[in-house]
Amino acid sequence: MNAPVDVSFFARAAKPLTSYRPYWAKRFGVAPFLPMSRAEMEQLGWDSCDIVLVTGDAYIDHPSFGMAVIGRVLEAQGFRVGIIAQPDWQSAEPFKALGKPNLFWGVTAGNMDSMINRYTADRKIRSDDAYTPGDVGGKRPDRAAIVYSQRCREAYKDVPIVLGGIEGSLRRIAHYDYWSDKVRRSIVVDAKCDLLLYGNAERALVEVAHRIATREPIEQITDVRGTAFVRRPHDPTAEGWIELDSSEVDQPGHVEDHINPYQTTSEQAQAQGQSCSKEDGSQPPLPPAGEGRGEGASAYKPITIHRPQGAGGVAKLPRERTVIRLPSYEQVKSDAVLYAHANRVLHLETNPGNARALVQAHGEGATARDVWINPPPIPLTTAEMDHVFDLPYARGPHPAYADEHGQHDGATKIPAWEMIRFSINIMRGCFGGCTFCSITEHEGRIIQSRSEDSIIKEVEDIRDKVDGFTGVISDLGGPTANMYRLGCKSPAIEAACRKPSCVYPGICQNLTTNHDPLIRIYRRARSLRGIKKILIGSGLRYDLAVKSPEYVKELVQHHVGGYLKIAPEHTEGGPLSKMMKPGIGSYDRFKTMFEKYSEEAGKKQFLIPYFIAAHPGTSDEDMMNLAIWLKKNGFRADQVQTFYPSPMATATAMYHTSLNPLKGVHRDDRAEKVDIVRGDKRRRLHKAFLRYHDPNNWPLLREALKTMGRADLIGNGKHHLIPTFQPMTDGSYQSARRKNSTAVGKASEKMAAVVKPGMKSAQPQRGAILTQHTGLPPRAGVGGKAMKPRGGR
Repeated sequence: MNAPVDVSFFARAAKPLTSYRPYWAKRFGVAPFLPMSRAEMEQLGWDSCDIVLVTGDAYIDHPSFGMAVIGRVLEAQGFRVGIIAQPDWQSAEPFKALGKPNLFWGVTAGNMDSMINRYTADRKIRSDDAYTPGDVGGKRPDRAAIVYSQRCREAYKDVPIVLGGIEGSLRRIAHYDYWSDKVRRSIVVDAKCDLLLYGNAERALVEVAHRIATREPIEQITDVRGTAFVRRPHDPTAEGWIELDSSEVDQPGHVEDHINPYQTTSEQAQAQGQSCSKEDGSQPPLPPAGEGRGEGASAYKPITIHRPQGAGGVAKLPRERTVIRLPSYEQVKSDAVLYAHANRVLHLETNPGNARALVQAHGEGATARDVWINPPPIPLTTAEMDHVFDLPYARGPHPAYADEHGQHDGATKIPAWEMIRFSINIMRGCFGGCTFCSITEHEGRIIQSRSEDSIIKEVEDIRDKVDGFTGVISDLGGPTANMYRLGCKSPAIEAACRKPSCVYPGICQNLTTNHDPLIRIYRRARSLRGIKKILIGSGLRYDLAVKSPEYVKELVQHHVGGYLKIAPEHTEGGPLSKMMKPGIGSYDRFKTMFEKYSEEAGKKQFLIPYFIAAHPGTSDEDMMNLAIWLKKNGFRADQVQTFYPSPMATATAMYHTSLNPLKGVHRDDRAEKVDIVRGDKRRRLHKAFLRYHDPNNWPLLREALKTMGRADLIGNGKHHLIPTFQPMTDGSYQSARRKNSTAVGKASEKMAAVVKPGMKSAQPQRGAILTQHTGLPPRAGVGGKAMKPRGGR
């Protein structure tokens, strides 16, 4: 087996956020809101800003909004920080509103990826934007991070640009772009930023800000974790690094057994009949000269990472001075196998405890350059989390967005703020590893939790200081509701682990599942004076919750407002294995406990399960079985989630390549092919199965069921999925976003538009396409009356 991973650079304490000497401008004190105009700067006594932040969101000074957190963290370090929110990007002039930054620009597209914010999963333009006053769409450009960076460069070309936020995070290497249906370059190249900070970047940002403040050239800041940047060939700052080549795909034939990267070191030892005990004194033999040592399992035989000649085995290389060269942008753009491989290696190198730097070439000849990605940042400690969340946030939108009454509840209301106005973030990170989700890629899988006192203090602040508070806290949560203070039992194992999930295919034996700290917070918060109810709105990981019946009881009897939303995502093993989600049996166990404790409390409460349509690995039969399960259990989904391929997600790599990076990457028949749901018709079909009860979907479902040989599901009995009759439909559809819904009667209005005045009945206009969705004209001889169905559902 491999020698134990050197974890010294992870165990070594990172410099605390509060240990830096404050910048001289700290004497100006704390701003009530970070300034958005020169007039506000003058009121604060500022002649200039040290750092100007540019964001695609409206400025809301609240810890749930990334730019407010970054601004307040930098302010606490003594820097004068201004914000330009949702600037007009048609010219550089709006970017000069606060003058020239003394140190650097901080650029982000906002809390959401600008493309996901602007387009639906079917690539249709949304008409709203929850992060804009009045819920108005179109206030930010597509690919906002790139556009804003370009305008900042035009405004003041000699000011460094530091890019951050989720849009930059998820595009740090060459990535598949769903909207253009092609592989795009790293955003570091396209935005021409000087430095990209990925993930929750407080630690990296504070260090970078202080180093720039000491006049250190930004091009020399190449050693900060959680950063990415461009290096030209023969850059002297790259000297001393050991490069590993990861671009050669295994071929059939004899190869050495590889270590499974998804196993802990103890599991690897057990699989080979060995021990990883330090007292054992056993050392693994190095491979013969010239042979490779891999990072995959013998059953998988994925990409081989070769050992440099004369450097010893890969396991003996100093990880903090080792960089893995991924296939170049040109290679992954034209080769699906190499794209899947690059995605696989990227996800293997995400644990701050053992991740190595990555490098990917872009361009050739005179345009050749490397995008260099340093290992992820060291997670914040509880004390640092408290520091970040205890900063003096105003907890509301900037006064510039107020209406004529000075309020934010009318025409200028910002829906995203309204949603989190009375909610509290208690932790960061997620170790679920769901392949369709970007949380792990952005925040990491190590949970970073606030202290109980810090959380309770925020509850009291909302109670005492926030206008409109009625006594109900809408959420105590985070990316997941119930991962607070959960983590690996052993720091050494945590630092060495390379599993993509701690809960799939089952809960890791090294994971703590003790919910007692969370239960204490719930009970303490709900006992506070003036607090009527503490609701839990974050997604619940029910496979973890069932490990703590006391937690489920507390949650169900005191923190559910009638409905609890959870996300099984599917019922069938095929798609669940591609999602890395637990089987539906876990849902059934939680449902039993939910109903038991609801009955004990004398409450009538309901579970609302969420499901995904058209996820990679989902067959038409899988969706049919899900629809049957929904009907059997009495669920009618009003809001349908369709798989949305976000950059860098593992499921997106499946969508693009039709390969499964979770099982290894090959060029032969050993590679697992993944069924991909492409094309509007098939995506509509999968959504229609989720909304089997909607008459608008019945014609499509009837056709599909007959094609699948399941016409037995068409009928008017309770055991049938859809009826034989077709009522007149209005074409309405209720979307999760109100403005994207089709209102009742809209389709019939369209039909009415083609009816000529004076006609006795609706007759088709020549050239008009009529279907059961738009409403057919009455049959001849029935007097315009609708036909009665012969049976009911």
